[in-house]
Amino acid sequence: MRITSDLSAIVTGGASGLGLATVKALREVGVKVAIFDIAEQGEVIAAETGSTFCKVDIMSEDSVLAGFEAARAANGQERILVHCAMVAGGGKTVGFDKTTGGFKRAPTEGFERGMLGIAVASYRVASIAALGMAGAEPLNDDGERGTIVLTSSAASQDGQVGQVTYGSGKGAVNAMVLPMARDLMDLGIRVNAILPGTFATPPMLGVKERAPAVFAGLEASVPFPKRLGAPPEFASLVMELVRNTYFNGQCVRLDGAIRMPPK
Repeated sequence: MRITSDLSAIVTGGASGLGLATVKALREVGVKVAIFDIAEQGEVIAAETGSTFCKVDIMSEDSVLAGFEAARAANGQERILVHCAMVAGGGKTVGFDKTTGGFKRAPTEGFERGMLGIAVASYRVASIAALGMAGAEPLNDDGERGTIVLTSSAASQDGQVGQVTYGSGKGAVNAMVLPMARDLMDLGIRVNAILPGTFATPPMLGVKERAPAVFAGLEASVPFPKRLGAPPEFASLVMELVRNTYFNGQCVRLDGAIRMPPK
């Protein structure tokens, strides 16, 4: 896909971290961007980047549908969807409870919420975007109408202790990519996912402030380069997945060759 100022994009979770870096990269080349987020700073970020802010809760079908309607009214039919937002959870399947002196399991409700906030939300935004793209005019001789980039995680392949919900949800995203790409192949819509390793997003930078030694250990665990990933590096891969029309049905790790240990 040739990236021009004629294109429109939607970036979920675009008010911070990986999403914000993606918004900036798209805006730098003139793409019209709508930010979907629930964060209050979304309005400020949108003003700073020249984007459209839509307050969207990815857990709500009605909220997401309203966001797409507002984004399309402002910028036209999106041809690029980058989904970075999520709602997750944690907890060991069964662990020792120091309070009771016995064992406890992570509640099913927490697992269900995580799957809704990762896997179901990914399907929700991708399918709504694809429905809109399906009726658009092709952009090139290949018949391409749009592209979807989902965000998975390295934890989908080597999840750590306490990541059964997160790893399962992201694993479901991986499993979604190829069949969805095949569902949409006759419509000229591509689907890929990025599996980031440990990135310097706001939560991780919070660890650096609270526990410098832990943060240093995280950096040391990356084979090369020995640091956390920078959000612009994630955005750079997004841009390549958008540009390169032959990228389709792929789950691409971006992790400095890290393989996460059990703990």
